Amino acid sequence: MRIILCAIFLIATFGNSFTQHYTWSKEDSLIGKNFINTVEQSLDLFYTEHTISNENIDSIIDALSYEKDFIPEFSDSVYCSRLKAMNELSPFHLDCNDATLNTIKFFAQKRRGFVRVVLGRSKLYFDMFEEKLSKHNLPIELKYLPVIESGLRPQVKSRAGAMGLWQFMYNTGKMFGLREDSYIDERMDPEKSTEAACQYLKKLYGIYNDWDLVLAAYNAGPGNVNKAIRRSGGKQTYWEIRPFLPSETQGYVPNFVAASYLLTHHIEHNIIPMEAPIHYIQVDTICLKKGLHMASISEVLEIDEEEIQKLNPVYKTGYIPTTQDPQCVYLPLRYTGQFLQLEDSIYRLEKARYPSEETIVNSKPNNGEQTKTYVYHKVRSGETLGNIALKYKVSVAEIQRINGLRSSKIYVGQRLKVKPGTTTNSSNRTTTRSRKKYYTVRSGDTFGEIAQKYRMSQSQLKRLNPRINISRLSIGQKIRIK
Repeated sequence: MRIILCAIFLIATFGNSFTQHYTWSKEDSLIGKNFINTVEQSLDLFYTEHTISNENIDSIIDALSYEKDFIPEFSDSVYCSRLKAMNELSPFHLDCNDATLNTIKFFAQKRRGFVRVVLGRSKLYFDMFEEKLSKHNLPIELKYLPVIESGLRPQVKSRAGAMGLWQFMYNTGKMFGLREDSYIDERMDPEKSTEAACQYLKKLYGIYNDWDLVLAAYNAGPGNVNKAIRRSGGKQTYWEIRPFLPSETQGYVPNFVAASYLLTHHIEHNIIPMEAPIHYIQVDTICLKKGLHMASISEVLEIDEEEIQKLNPVYKTGYIPTTQDPQCVYLPLRYTGQFLQLEDSIYRLEKARYPSEETIVNSKPNNGEQTKTYVYHKVRSGETLGNIALKYKVSVAEIQRINGLRSSKIYVGQRLKVKPGTTTNSSNRTTTRSRKKYYTVRSGDTFGEIAQKYRMSQSQLKRLNPRINISRLSIGQKIRIK
């Protein structure tokens, strides 16, 4: 909706200025593709003009008379003064002590490149973080937590197996609704993992009622924080229990303070952000009807496949599978209109290039008699019987039995029966049409949140509900979702 309003505003604004020196003719009317192209061009222009660029930062640094590679140094009193000003506006204890000062100086002098990189990456994530944190009534400063957890890299994996921007371990992610299978790891989904992190952080705050202790518990686990509290004699602040925490956690809050400080005061330290390839407001979602390879999208839309992968780290491979709730992909805004226009071409290419991996075949067709069906799977590189059994929720022994296998050896391209399908009667087959489904609006719901919940873009949900005023939903109102 915000996109449509922006587009209308821009077209109206540009139109007023153009009409002063241009006489319109009938052929100039914006209809069909011409209108869509104009809207998209106007949006691109709007986002370009309203996106903070490094030119603004350069002008400030010029005013400070800094040379290109100059590394400013400040007295401890200057650092403490800045931290004190930040402290006034924060529920965290951004203390100025030896631990925080040494960490700030280390990053300001020895890790300037890291600060530049995360500043650039922040353009894609910070707006979304702030939106989620605000929704859960959590401190906005928590947006700096993924900086020290992952360096804002959604695909990074720790030695312990933690994944994603917020570095969820498998069990913790599962506890907060993040699923994982052969194709999808929602710990690497920026939006879903952020939602899960908000829930986890809120739960931790409910236990400790202190944000510094929440940070310590996020890093070391509540068990280690509780042990440190007991060993300290019942102390209740991070700095008092810090000597009793694991060594990594002793540096965790100082790292958080340093990240908060440097991402706020990077200009004073002559640190220029890396140019951001894309900003959050320049990305939109498209929800898919069927399974699709990123290569098919890449070829038809003429977009680099690597760019699609970077925006969609939730998918482990280049394949976006079919699931009960449709999967969605993030694309640069300039390509979403093209996707909708060329959707049929994308699916035709997919069908031609990637034959279906799963087919249901009748084992013994018979006229008027019951026939047994099987689901078949075509073995791909790297797969084992164990992987395949897990995918179809059957045992390895069952796959071996129905395929007459004496060992677990399989080869690429082999077609395996993986499980029986339903028993059908060939003379009494009926087709059922998909039924419409509706969602009942609850208190606090917005149209955008409903679309996100059911894996649709707002425009797709709007097409199902053409008569609904999306800015004025009422409790109890029915929204069609299928």
